[in-house]
Amino acid sequence: MKRIYNDINLAERNSFGVVQRAKTLIEFETADDLREIFSEQRPDKWYVLGEGNNTLFTRDWDGVLLTPVARGVSVIDEDDDSMSLRVEAGANWDELVEWCVERGLWGMENLSLIPSSVGAAPVQNIGAYGAEAKDVITVVEYFDTRDLSVVRLDREACSFAYRESIFKHELKGVAIILAVEFKLSKTPRPNLGYGDVIGEVEARGGATLRNIRDAVCAIRSRKLPDTKVLGNAGSFFKNPIVDVAVADRLTAEYPEMPRYALPNDMAHVKLAAGWLIDKAGLKGYREGNVGVHDRQALVLVNHGGATGSEVIALSQRVCREVKSRFGVDIVPEVNIL
Repeated sequence: MKRIYNDINLAERNSFGVVQRAKTLIEFETADDLREIFSEQRPDKWYVLGEGNNTLFTRDWDGVLLTPVARGVSVIDEDDDSMSLRVEAGANWDELVEWCVERGLWGMENLSLIPSSVGAAPVQNIGAYGAEAKDVITVVEYFDTRDLSVVRLDREACSFAYRESIFKHELKGVAIILAVEFKLSKTPRPNLGYGDVIGEVEARGGATLRNIRDAVCAIRSRKLPDTKVLGNAGSFFKNPIVDVAVADRLTAEYPEMPRYALPNDMAHVKLAAGWLIDKAGLKGYREGNVGVHDRQALVLVNHGGATGSEVIALSQRVCREVKSRFGVDIVPEVNIL
């Protein structure tokens, strides 16, 4: 079933709280809904807007926004060691994580409290605290707008990488994700590679599934602002990946600088964009209605009444300052429209 809205205010549909309008927004549930949309009057310009947590509008949208609203969760396979799920794209990510934790299923707990719909998770390959969505995804099911078919891609075909996937490249403007399948473990597999998480988990009595989720939620709640209070899109910038020689040069000057090894890549190192922004003196910095969050420098916030253009201007300043100070390029991970 489709629901169509014309000339709609998007302030309540993007986590930055930016006031822009869309010519048309269509909420859809099924592939048949999409077939009607793309066969009856194929939109020249369209974009999938889930919960609006990773999107910044800088102008009114003169095309069609498509929002998945189907939220079903079903068990498709189960044995003594694991359970496989099919989850529809409109489901809330953190509600899914809680669903898994309640049932003793391991694999998503480090990804607690990430603001996202399930359909957006594979596009961005969301990640936190040493875990990524690709670790538990087995299949992504999408609607192909070219021939109106439903396609299933296994994990290997999705070309997952750090904040990357095929849906941001070859299938951008082609695929609309309908559902994602996951495989979770019934055997405890605590992932405690990050110091903050270890300390929080130990303070709660050890590495149980519930303790890990609660620890991650506590850390994120302390660092990240509530979108109901301060509009934001979570982490605005990607952590930069640099040559080892660049990382070594910076480590010699800043021994305390965080750096992270990359799996199967000895030539590059991941740096912490938040640390670079903080060290550049920008944590808590404010320009009019927008600012860098005072507890997490990766986050840009709307102090009230900000436009998307103001957010972009601040992000560009942050990038320039980091480049000038460290010689490292950082780039947004937020989708800018």
